[in-house]
Amino acid sequence: MTQHSRGPLDGLLVADFSRILAGPYATMLLADLGAQVIKVEGPSGDDTRTWMPPVRDGVATYYLAINRNKRSIALDLKDPDDQAAARELARRADVVIENFKPGGLARFGLDYETVAAGNQGVIYASITGFGSGAGAALPGYDLMVQAISGLMSLTGDTSGPAYRAGISVFDVLTGMHANIGILSALHHRSQTGRGQHVEVNLLSSALSGLVNHSGGYVASGSVPYRMGNAHPSLFPYEPLPVADGELIVIAGNDGQFRKLCQVLGLPDLPADPRFGRNQDRTANREELRPLLVEQLVRRTRDEWFQDLIAAGVPCAPINTIDRGVALAENLGLEPVVTTGGVPGVRNPIGFSETPARYELPPPGLDEHGEEIRAWLRT
Repeated sequence: MTQHSRGPLDGLLVADFSRILAGPYATMLLADLGAQVIKVEGPSGDDTRTWMPPVRDGVATYYLAINRNKRSIALDLKDPDDQAAARELARRADVVIENFKPGGLARFGLDYETVAAGNQGVIYASITGFGSGAGAALPGYDLMVQAISGLMSLTGDTSGPAYRAGISVFDVLTGMHANIGILSALHHRSQTGRGQHVEVNLLSSALSGLVNHSGGYVASGSVPYRMGNAHPSLFPYEPLPVADGELIVIAGNDGQFRKLCQVLGLPDLPADPRFGRNQDRTANREELRPLLVEQLVRRTRDEWFQDLIAAGVPCAPINTIDRGVALAENLGLEPVVTTGGVPGVRNPIGFSETPARYELPPPGLDEHGEEIRAWLRT
């Protein structure tokens, strides 16, 4: 099979037995960086092909968002010939990635032990919801993990119901953790010649990703609670009212707070012992907030944004995604790339020598099946 531009992972063959989000997101990032990714789908295809709306030319944009630069082959693992093709692909691969239920591939001879017996250098990455031990039987959906991990207990108004994050945040985070594991194992292989089994799961990624909240509980026994858009350890660090809506206003340190007060026309406020240090402002946020709001509501979001940023005070409008993309374009970040006529979001990693590639549009089901089968027979 032909390979074109040389990214930093050029020459790496990835057999992608994953579906939905965490695994396909991980393998798209690898494919962008030059790896040759063969997406193995069942006869009915990846579930996200049917997750719509929205759609583009009859294809779910969910699927399009995470499957560029791959080749697709449809294999029925219950069919002996297709099963043999899958095993041959795994035998040739540098990386195998899968997110079946733990043990689910063993009956097809595609579990780690069987694959590694014939491919000692393979990096075999397994993505599960709750690990391969006592949590093996639990289905691994991001929403379940947002609930179980505690994230939803932190999201929403103090007196209101819990909310999920607006994206499947732990699927994405786990996909990135999978790639960190894969690349680390590849480095180890380059030194020793030995492959290994890399395991990640959504719950562990969630607990790691809850950072100061999970870490705060583990270190101090303090259980965090829902605070709306407020931050438990900083103030101001939240949306505050302005003349035409709200503006995110941040004072991440005492110097930024002094600059904020200067722009707001409150130069004496930092000398108040209730507000001089971050811990004081956090403890007395209910007294400080109305003093800031009284000034902020006098002007518009755009006016404050211009003046506060110029003074070195972090702030931001609350944009819809279209405005977020537009801002990235205005900043020269070129967020949109087109791959085979299909627009998508640029890979976020820049390289001075080996840039990401955008060559293959998200494949149709079994689009490259004939080509891949012929290659596997050679």
